[in-house]
Amino acid sequence: MQDRSNFLTELPNPASEFLDSLSVEDQVKLMHQQDLQAANAVGEVGPAIAAAVKIVTERLRLGGRLLYVGAGTSGRLGVLDASEIPPTFRADPELVQGIIAGGIPAIFKAQEGAEDDASGGERDLVAKNLTSKDVVFGITAGGSTPYVHGALRYAKTVGSATIFLSCVAHSPGETEVDVVIRPLTGPEIVTGSTRLKAGTATKLVLNTVTTLAMVGLGKTYGNWMVDVQASNAKLRDRAARIVQTLTATTRPRAEELLALAGGHAKVAITMHKLNATAETAKVALGAAGGSLRKATEK
Repeated sequence: MQDRSNFLTELPNPASEFLDSLSVEDQVKLMHQQDLQAANAVGEVGPAIAAAVKIVTERLRLGGRLLYVGAGTSGRLGVLDASEIPPTFRADPELVQGIIAGGIPAIFKAQEGAEDDASGGERDLVAKNLTSKDVVFGITAGGSTPYVHGALRYAKTVGSATIFLSCVAHSPGETEVDVVIRPLTGPEIVTGSTRLKAGTATKLVLNTVTTLAMVGLGKTYGNWMVDVQASNAKLRDRAARIVQTLTATTRPRAEELLALAGGHAKVAITMHKLNATAETAKVALGAAGGSLRKATEK
């Protein structure tokens, strides 16, 4: 068993040495101060995150997938980020996927032993029919999860792009990958509980990678969510407001355009800007690689 006593995420935090003796108000203040450290740590690794965004965008454009692989909190954060992509960006649920050690039950109840199975990561990627077009994004706050490293090693044999996210310094046994993202968040307020600062940093990194990859694929127009999947009342209202704003038309006209476009805001906007039918608008968007700006601003 690897001695992890010197790993950054396992060290006691001097700032919280007397955590249980503080008032609740001071405990809240201390947690907030520590959370700011997580955000700052992410800011320090901006170039690595940008490199990951470029790789993910390129592979998705070529028809590949982004597959997060993790255990425990890291795995759940991957599943969470992946689950938000279809409604936000009208993406195929297969495009970004979260794979967690222990499978679906581990999302809701800890299956901690599953993370020690190095062969499990490979088996789960084999089940996904991994290809060289895909990106495997391993997440392990403490850096050493065998399940994640097993997955990354298999991904390299397939020719998939590989990204590794860890909140500790490099250690022997880490798998060589294309991009390493290493926000050093420091010791946790509760010693070893990486669901805290390390988890916060992980969520920030995943948000950035998938959001900017979707921007690169033309799924936004400026900062507008033009590819939103209008699947409930809130999102239907949002789609109508987006169409109304970007076409400078009335709400009734925006709703009419949306209806003709099958609820797809980007198609509705293209129809208006090109004075075209839904089918013609879809063709124009396809020719522009899905970019509303390229399809309508010539």
